[in-house]
Amino acid sequence: MGWEKLDVALVQAASGLDPAANTARLAELTPAGADLVVLPEVFQRDFGPVTDSLIPYAERLDGPFATELRRVSSERATTIVAGMAEATDGPPYNTLLVADGVTPATGHYRKIHLYDSFGYKESERLSAGPLTPTVVEVAGARVGLMTCYDLRFPELARALVAAGAEVLVVPAAWVAGERKVDHWRTLARARAIENTVYVAACGQPAPRYSGHSVVVDPLGDVLAEAGDGEETITATLAASRLAEARATNPSLANRRL
Repeated sequence: MGWEKLDVALVQAASGLDPAANTARLAELTPAGADLVVLPEVFQRDFGPVTDSLIPYAERLDGPFATELRRVSSERATTIVAGMAEATDGPPYNTLLVADGVTPATGHYRKIHLYDSFGYKESERLSAGPLTPTVVEVAGARVGLMTCYDLRFPELARALVAAGAEVLVVPAAWVAGERKVDHWRTLARARAIENTVYVAACGQPAPRYSGHSVVVDPLGDVLAEAGDGEETITATLAASRLAEARATNPSLANRRL
């Protein structure tokens, strides 16, 4: 492992319906001193009413939101992950941007599993991304990217870990409702335990969404958890804890399938 520790901050903030206003908040919301700052899914512009088309609000990867994200990441000397609607020739992608303040090009992950569940139909408004696990390096740590509903699919988490991920980062807009916080917390812990990785899952707050952003260590212990309102939580991830977990529970080494 090429790292010792990773200081992370999860910014549980609500995005509004005005992309310019959300973009203007990036500097205000990004704390100093973290190696990795995570904002929620679609922070560039909230999904809004289900009747809204997201096409008019989608931006390219070199648009105003991405440009400001890169500027803030450089100013704060941190890597930032944040969600946006990425413009295409048709329905946008639900995309995570990665800005490290150094690399001119912005890394990105396009959400694979669209939220066609619990009475919602994300595929009517957005395009699914390619079936390619996305792993980026942050301060020497290998970070795998997932978005919201992806958390319900263990095969994606396992593919990311097979590609070298030591931390899974999950920006989300986890819709509020019966059992939803329990599902969110349980799934985040399950993905950490079964893969012996850290999970840093950052959601939008109540009332529309569930909040409860959470950082889980590779043995399933919760290092930090938010409530349902706006707040920022922090945690320090340690490579030594990852090694300890994989020695204690060598399930990755014991796989037969």
